[in-house]
Amino acid sequence: MKMNEIGTIAVVGGTGKLGSAIAARLSRAGYRIVVGSRSSESAEAEAKRLGNGAEGMSNADAAAAGDLIFITVPFSAQAETLEQVAPFAAGKIVVDTTVPLVPPKVMRVQLPAEGSAAQCAAKVLGEDIRLVSGFHNVAAHKLAQDIDVECDVFVFGDDKDAREVVVGLAREMGLRGIHAGALANSAAAEAMTSLLIFINKRYGVDGAGIRITGELSAKD
Repeated sequence: MKMNEIGTIAVVGGTGKLGSAIAARLSRAGYRIVVGSRSSESAEAEAKRLGNGAEGMSNADAAAAGDLIFITVPFSAQAETLEQVAPFAAGKIVVDTTVPLVPPKVMRVQLPAEGSAAQCAAKVLGEDIRLVSGFHNVAAHKLAQDIDVECDVFVFGDDKDAREVVVGLAREMGLRGIHAGALANSAAAEAMTSLLIFINKRYGVDGAGIRITGELSAKD
């Protein structure tokens, strides 16, 4: 799949803070959005708020309708949600944004036994799905605003072409997407989220992010 082949993007969990922010940015970039939720009614209400022809439906129906699928649910709901969408995701790019935060100690890194939430997703989805992970370290409340967000988006995946598509989507959302290597590397960004939450609290930062210094040159 190339950028110009994406007609519809499904945002599963699209009624949450991160999901709704991603959906809004992609909608402004010109993509048709399908909002997915456990509650079709909630999804329809969010789609109406979003406008621009967005539709709301169940998570499974959204996954079936999307050419590319974003998963934007809490870690506690990740496995169940992925099991619901997996039958409709074969051959598609699935972007998992899950961070393994375990309340109440969200400022402490608590990676799962698999190594990362992305590896958990891979275990559920299997090999027929082009899994990419990213958008872990972007503050949802900033992403929801029509402002420049001074935060890089690290994109991980074993499928380089799928990773390239998601880097491009980040760029169209007004962010700087960065290739960050194999899916296993997602553990680094997932762990960093807890550190950023701690920094936000300790230093009173309104949504700390990460920015790579130095001049980046494009490489194949």
